[in-house]
Amino acid sequence: MTREILIVAAALVLALGITPVARRMAHQFGVLDQPNARKVHVKPTPLLGGVAIYIAFVLALLFLGDLFYVNQVIGIFIGASFVSFLGLVDDSRGLRPLIKLGGQVVAALILVLSGVTADVFPGDGLDIALTVVWVVGITNAMNLLDNMDGLSGGLAAIAAAFFMVLASLSRQYLVGALAAALLGACIGFLRYNFNPASIFMGDSGSLFLGFVLAATAIKLRFPSNVVFVTWMVPVLVLGLPIFDTTLVFVSRLRRGLNPLTTPGKDHISHRLVRLMHGSRREAVLTCYLLAGAFGLIAIFLTQAAVAEAYAVALAVLGICLWALWRLEQVPVSDPPAP
Repeated sequence: MTREILIVAAALVLALGITPVARRMAHQFGVLDQPNARKVHVKPTPLLGGVAIYIAFVLALLFLGDLFYVNQVIGIFIGASFVSFLGLVDDSRGLRPLIKLGGQVVAALILVLSGVTADVFPGDGLDIALTVVWVVGITNAMNLLDNMDGLSGGLAAIAAAFFMVLASLSRQYLVGALAAALLGACIGFLRYNFNPASIFMGDSGSLFLGFVLAATAIKLRFPSNVVFVTWMVPVLVLGLPIFDTTLVFVSRLRRGLNPLTTPGKDHISHRLVRLMHGSRREAVLTCYLLAGAFGLIAIFLTQAAVAEAYAVALAVLGICLWALWRLEQVPVSDPPAP
């Protein structure tokens, strides 16, 4: 655990130093997120925070990670770099949604070709399909969550912290190092991104975070329990992004909107602001608490018997279904036509 803590510290310091540089570069090159009726910010904001997260993550692993293990995750590096580059192009020039989605599928296939696949089903075919669906789904979920100051970065940090703890409990250094680097980079970036944010991570950051979290979850193993139980652990650690994406899809389909191409203020964060009559900061902190609760339940499941695990999982599912119904009662405004 000592090396993981050092990696966290290194990534944090690097992100603290690199993010202001990325902010100046965004102003210099005009890579700014312009405010409009579909967004919550009111002034042009730099969009290159994801570049700072990426550089801090990579450098921390190269400086402090065991190169033997780093060589094993070359597929993760290539795939993560590819989706981050796609996001950077989208931030600066714009990309069609189908091109972004196709790029994410390519990145997921890079993982598969490098041997990083899920290990849930007896046959390879189903595991490969699950890997692609999981990676694309989580990558998009983190991208969709990037809708308020500090939300996506904070939730990624919480998920990475739980992955680091879980890896430490099962002595998986590789996963621990990946999670530690991501945790430190996100915390350092949050210094500038928490409300009121002076820089956004942009798609280059949110797609990168989602891809690395999805890949880290795939690499995680739980030798102390059976796969029939442990498949639920990463799903719970990333439970809030999954819940938010489900809420958005259900809500937009119910209103006759395309869930893939329609932006809007209909995420869990927006609805919490309306429901609690509170601030955006309070909504983000509430999401942090919910993500922490999901993570604690995930840790419990690693040691639970099959009957206990599925009883808890069913209870969580029931609460999530009730929450989805309750949040769907909160009125949202459809986005104006472009």
